[in-house]
Amino acid sequence: MQAALQRLDRPVLALLATAGEIATSEGAPTAARLADELGVTVEEVEERARVAEGVALLGAESGRYAPWDAVIEQLRAWPAFGLPTRERLVDDPPPAALEPVSEADARFVDRGAAERAFGTVTAMGELLRALDAQPARQLARGGVALPDARRLAAAAGIESDAVDRHLDVAARAGLARLDGGSWIPDVDAGDWLRIPRLARWARLAGAWLDRLPEDLVTLLRSRAHAVWGDGLLEFVAWLFPAGGDWVRDRVEVVAREAELLGLLGGATPSSAGAALLVDGEEAAAAVMGSLFPAEVDRVYLQPDLSIIAPGPLVAEVDDRLRRLADVETLALASTYRISPASITRALVAGETVDGIREFLRESSLTGLPQPVEYLLDDTAQRFGSLRVGALDPGLAGGSRSYVRALDPALLPPLEVDPALGSLGLERGDEPLRLVSRFDEEVLFEALVDARYAVVAEDPAGTIVAPPRHRREASGQVVGDDTAVLLVQRVRRGAAAEPADTGRAWMERQLELAVKNRMTVSVTVQLPDGTEADYLLEPASLAGGRLRARDRRADIERTLPFASITSVTPR
Repeated sequence: MQAALQRLDRPVLALLATAGEIATSEGAPTAARLADELGVTVEEVEERARVAEGVALLGAESGRYAPWDAVIEQLRAWPAFGLPTRERLVDDPPPAALEPVSEADARFVDRGAAERAFGTVTAMGELLRALDAQPARQLARGGVALPDARRLAAAAGIESDAVDRHLDVAARAGLARLDGGSWIPDVDAGDWLRIPRLARWARLAGAWLDRLPEDLVTLLRSRAHAVWGDGLLEFVAWLFPAGGDWVRDRVEVVAREAELLGLLGGATPSSAGAALLVDGEEAAAAVMGSLFPAEVDRVYLQPDLSIIAPGPLVAEVDDRLRRLADVETLALASTYRISPASITRALVAGETVDGIREFLRESSLTGLPQPVEYLLDDTAQRFGSLRVGALDPGLAGGSRSYVRALDPALLPPLEVDPALGSLGLERGDEPLRLVSRFDEEVLFEALVDARYAVVAEDPAGTIVAPPRHRREASGQVVGDDTAVLLVQRVRRGAAAEPADTGRAWMERQLELAVKNRMTVSVTVQLPDGTEADYLLEPASLAGGRLRARDRRADIERTLPFASITSVTPR
């Protein structure tokens, strides 16, 4: 009963308490009798009564109203718990009016709000791209797993503790969703990334408003041009006298998301936030549009192979650049860099050298520098010279993948490259091939990260899409049979990470750390399901246990290898 009452506002509670007192002494009152007692109109009484009837706390018959006996008893007991009496529910005035926002404050708030809104839209785009590349695991107790949170935070340029908040906003807007315990982009994410930034923000802001309860929207709308802060919380506590932590937490969550979206600055609604509450999404977009930086469609192409955007790029140019260059920094003036590996990636995806050259000439404000011309010609000539493929470990002595070179001079640099040391590359039976005990995807991604122009090939030697892209394309689930979905999910997981690949990779990292006396960051799953991070200098790895010196606590630790979930070199 109390749980139902705490979600009702003061006017409805006053009606229930008054109707209960009258019904006990005189019989069920009419709407006119209640209107006279409460000092409101009959229409207002009928509106409040509909709310109370909707939650089954009030009975109505033949134009008369009466709460159920249990409701009357609960309200009479309220004073013993520090809650208001019937008289106070009816007579206590609301807190003083909230302080209006001055014109100077509004300008200051709007500038900061626009920066946050632009930053959130940018971060959200990178977050969705990172989820598209690799889903993020959701823990059973709530929140994203720490390694995934760090990966998403690095991609989006935000703090790790802000990842969950951004995912909540994305989920509200239908851009991300949980699937089998992992966060993935929703079907609309791709379309959202292809529209202008202002339209992206409008969708996020509209979704924030659409998900708010009507009573909270009414409350915020009535205070759209006033400073919120403690005054708003005081008003909420008055309006929902039994709400307690429930209503306070509700308002705080709404306020945090509003600040993230630039609808609120500190305790003050921005002009765009006020427009959203009062006039809707289009009016808010019009206000925010005057504060957002203008999008551009031209860039500066530099002789050092970097590309500088003098402002936020239109979606079409940004998307094309990402296919043939790597993003270096994301800001109002973002930078990209062309490399042999990035051009190779574009060629594998279906681009042509002539098409890339034409696009760069059309988009560049500085023409096409000669080093870029050389890079394009050289990459086209070398395209396909380094190829990665899969091996059957049963037929290849435990090796799972290989890298093959068409030019014998390309293999020696791979053998001595320290960035590839953890792969354990070694000469195979064929003279132009190095083999690894890691699977094809791990080998391919490691070579790409080391900026080698590598492609993937099938057993016939034909160039194909990279391993991860092939897995994603073939991993679509059809139908809704539970058993089929479960089996397909298990098979996708096995394809993504063969039984020993992930453990073998971590084992190799720790062995190298022991050998080279390196410091590594190790994440360990504790018995209660939580995860802890340690900064360790490994001393030995044997018998399924890691012995290492904790660099922070300056003590020696012995950890079960089976409990280690990730290893990151420092």
